[in-house]
Amino acid sequence: MSEKTARSLSRDAMAYVLAGGRGSRLKELTDRRAKPAVYFGGKARIIDFALSNALNSGIRRIGVATQYKAHSLIRHLQLGWNFFRPERNESFDILPASQRVSETQWYEGTADAVYQNADIIESYAPEYMVILAGDHIYKMDYELMLRQHVTSGADVTIGCLEVPRMEATGFGVMHVDATDRIIDFVEKPADPPGIPGNEDHALASMGIYVFHTKFLMELLRRDAADPESSRDFGKDIIPYVVKSGKAVAHRFAQSCVRSDFEREPYWRDVGTIDAYWQANIDLTDIVPELDLYDKSWPIWTYSEITPPAKFVHDDEGRRGSAISSLVSGDCIISGSALYKSLLFTGVRANSYSRLEGAVVLPKVQIGRHARLTNVVIDHGVVIPEGLIVGEDPEMDAKRFRRSENGICLITQSMIDKLG
Repeated sequence: MSEKTARSLSRDAMAYVLAGGRGSRLKELTDRRAKPAVYFGGKARIIDFALSNALNSGIRRIGVATQYKAHSLIRHLQLGWNFFRPERNESFDILPASQRVSETQWYEGTADAVYQNADIIESYAPEYMVILAGDHIYKMDYELMLRQHVTSGADVTIGCLEVPRMEATGFGVMHVDATDRIIDFVEKPADPPGIPGNEDHALASMGIYVFHTKFLMELLRRDAADPESSRDFGKDIIPYVVKSGKAVAHRFAQSCVRSDFEREPYWRDVGTIDAYWQANIDLTDIVPELDLYDKSWPIWTYSEITPPAKFVHDDEGRRGSAISSLVSGDCIISGSALYKSLLFTGVRANSYSRLEGAVVLPKVQIGRHARLTNVVIDHGVVIPEGLIVGEDPEMDAKRFRRSENGICLITQSMIDKLG
């Protein structure tokens, strides 16, 4: 395959992002928004990573299937992703579950979320479909996965992570031969199959699939006619192709995008409060594992027009300061001390307050003399004066959502109940 031909594959592809999931393990963070719409990294939403990967890979046709509490997600997509131009053969479709196939039927599974929009996909006539999950944090060049798909002659190519074998029990796991052809697909196995030549590790599915569009549509039509199917890629479509076609694993390390500062391939499912807090706080490290400052692979998002962050007061105990922290635009740190914290847009931290290990979502107000340690504070929360969190585990557990690792999620309704 010539370099010119190879580079053109992404222009013949459509990325289809499955963004309908609730993400119930994030508890109250997803009471008002779908998991892909949850804020991440100071400015972005989780879905921006999959979308930015597609855009940076050269894909110019994108569809996003939404379902659960989709308003904030749809609004974000309209504001931040409205720059695609039809006259340049570009398209960006937001595809809510809208009972298009049947008056009683919402999206029944991940495969059904694609099948119900088959006519829209076919109207663009993409040669390849790149099916993506909208709720993971990673940087990946899908062009390289497309090339492998074409050169290997696969019916489906599946993005896979190499993980320690016994950590793969919560994933769909690929049993591969020496050529990375998938010979079996096991959902959440108690004893995951190892990788040939590296038996201590297993290949876990990332929920990223590449198909030729025509073949995918045939599969989806067959699946829709099967009354026993649960209409899901992981449970129905992929096992069928593994059994009756050619399924090939694509290793994430081969297409992971890394700057000079990123040592290991970075992929995170921020699906629990602990994982979400940790991935955000990791960004405060001097050299974080995920480089958001890499201009060659930008994370696109909706950028509000905001004034710069501001730090005021310089008295003992009342000094506006931030150490090892990320502070977004329109934040005012007024005599407050931050350590290893991440503040989203428009936060107000008032005098004598102290934040350590705090992930603070947009428009939060921190009252005077508050001391907050290892917290996630939801959008728009008003923290009362003198509130102390993170120093008394029993008290924290009674008032807030306290995770296994001692991270406290704070929402406005929890604050209101304090009286």
